[in-house]
Amino acid sequence: MSDATTRAASLLADHRASIDRLDAILVYTLAERFKHTQAVGRLKAEHDLPPSDPAREERQIERLERLAREADLDPEFARKFLNFVIAEVIRHHEQLQS
Repeated sequence: MSDATTRAASLLADHRASIDRLDAILVYTLAERFKHTQAVGRLKAEHDLPPSDPAREERQIERLERLAREADLDPEFARKFLNFVIAEVIRHHEQLQS
């Protein structure tokens, strides 16, 4: 193996290790987020509040798109990601109200 290939393999391993750490952070962060949204869902169910809040959801999407632009991340990707998360939260809230 050439020195360049060895160096490339080392850099690849470093990048992959960073990706693995970041994936773990994402999973644990999402788990923590869902703990809070479950608490919100229980409060909503206890007080007969609707499972979704479209005005807040839109504000959150706008906020995440702004943060994405600041972070040099595609804001459309951020919107799709948050819409997915919101849909899952609403599904959980609806289950709590059943």
